Amino acid sequence: MPEFILVSDFDGTITAHDFDALALESGFITDAVTPWEEHRAGRLSHFDALQTTFFQIRVPEHELRALIDKAEPDPQLATCIRKLRDAGWRVVVASAGCDWYIRPILGKAGVTIGPDGDLELHTNGGEYSPATGLRMIPPKDSPFYAPDNGVDKAAIVRFHQQRGATVAYAGDGNTDLPAALCVPSHLRFARGQLMQALKERGEIARPFSRWADIAEALLKEQAGS
Repeated sequence: MPEFILVSDFDGTITAHDFDALALESGFITDAVTPWEEHRAGRLSHFDALQTTFFQIRVPEHELRALIDKAEPDPQLATCIRKLRDAGWRVVVASAGCDWYIRPILGKAGVTIGPDGDLELHTNGGEYSPATGLRMIPPKDSPFYAPDNGVDKAAIVRFHQQRGATVAYAGDGNTDLPAALCVPSHLRFARGQLMQALKERGEIARPFSRWADIAEALLKEQAGS
């Protein structure tokens, strides 16, 4: 039986807002410019730039956890994932963020994680202390570990393709570009920085404004095939 896999980014793709952007807007991060300038200059990896940003947070844990309610995952997320599953699709979330906030956001959205759950999750670990900030823990024991981002999204896509699966990819950022380029354009969903990066390369992708658009497009295409 053919296998269908949707690999999806998390921040800004499943959610309306990136967690680090919410922390910045709340005043929990004082300098979000320098780490990313260092990253663009090649002096910091993406992981280290994000880690340097998260290390700045020094607020009571309940104040940081309050941002989880502001991330705004697609309200139809759980329903759409289950519709995809009923149609033979498996959802894999790949994120350069960390599970400290990803897991509770998904939980509040009614989504379960794991082999018998709604989706599979690949991301960095995380722990928080008001004294040391939000620390990301790279998943060095994962077959998809990559020093630059913590998680090699493209490797996840290729893994499933090599097993004969039809793989779609959805994302919104520059870290999504290698993975997005691994899939055919009709199975590539993009917005934000990812869409811009693809256009600059002369590549095309299907736009989306909410995660449900991706699920609906895949289900419609499958029904018509």
